[in-house]
Amino acid sequence: MTTASLPLAVTMGEPAGIGGELTLKAWLARRPGTRPFFALDDPARLASIALQLGVAVPLQEITAPVEAAGVFARALPVVAVKLRCAVRTGHPDPANAPATIESIERAVAFAMSREIAGVVTNPIQKKTLQDAGFRHPGHTEFLAELAGGIDVAMMLACPELRVVPVTIHLALAQAVRTLDSDSIVRIGRIAAAGLKSLFGIEHPRLAVAGLNPHAGEQGAMGDEESRIIQPAIERLRAEGIDVSGPASPDTMFHPAARANYDAALCMYHDQALIPIKTIDFAGGVNVTVGLPFVRTSPDHGTALDIAGTGRADPASLLAALAMADDMARRRKV
Repeated sequence: MTTASLPLAVTMGEPAGIGGELTLKAWLARRPGTRPFFALDDPARLASIALQLGVAVPLQEITAPVEAAGVFARALPVVAVKLRCAVRTGHPDPANAPATIESIERAVAFAMSREIAGVVTNPIQKKTLQDAGFRHPGHTEFLAELAGGIDVAMMLACPELRVVPVTIHLALAQAVRTLDSDSIVRIGRIAAAGLKSLFGIEHPRLAVAGLNPHAGEQGAMGDEESRIIQPAIERLRAEGIDVSGPASPDTMFHPAARANYDAALCMYHDQALIPIKTIDFAGGVNVTVGLPFVRTSPDHGTALDIAGTGRADPASLLAALAMADDMARRRKV
């Protein structure tokens, strides 16, 4: 079966950030044929944001995802997740971290029980959660644990580019020390499988970035390409995956180069995120590949500096909802 008829769940994100505003604006932007979604959020918080912004968004509490479709046309359905203390816009409070985490956990539980088509997560403030005892570097690692400790990869996608970092939320020096052939092979396998199952690309093409300037220039600027990256490429090719590289990172993201691959495997966080955010900051979507359910997210942060001002742009959340819808129509469960 497919998940074509099920709703999407949108998580709370950081309560002091722009997530609530984005959710309200996404509901206001609904069109005939839009897949219904519901918020896992505090209804009082959403009502307060709507009042502050002067937007008319009726809210209706629901207790189960199945109720969302009957409500969505006239009101934003909300599965209540209660905050622990009052929110000061722009000022995260670790006391509200349990609600942020509960929102994610309940969304994943709905996904694992096949009550929803996918999870769309609003941005979290990682440091605030960690100050409250959260022990994960970010959403991706937490979702992997909730799904049973499986291997996943973070993909950033927009119409012009898809990138997959091999190392993610690590300091650059640590990322270089951590990089190894096994990690590249593991992420390459997950990326190729995700391109097939989520994007419908029957024969995915991966381009692997080098680590050093000019991909090491034959060892003149580092040996990681020959010692770590090239052996990983050969292993992936031996498994039948179409892989090219190591490519010079400074020349692999222009339009002509992007036409030659379906996703780029990048060696560290910024090598992946700088090009996609430059190409399409507003429309980039974070996709977790390897999960047993669809998960997307806006490719931006909590924007604490503009929270409560009405200036938050919902384009990335709308893109995340649209991409989750598309993936859910394609994915088999």
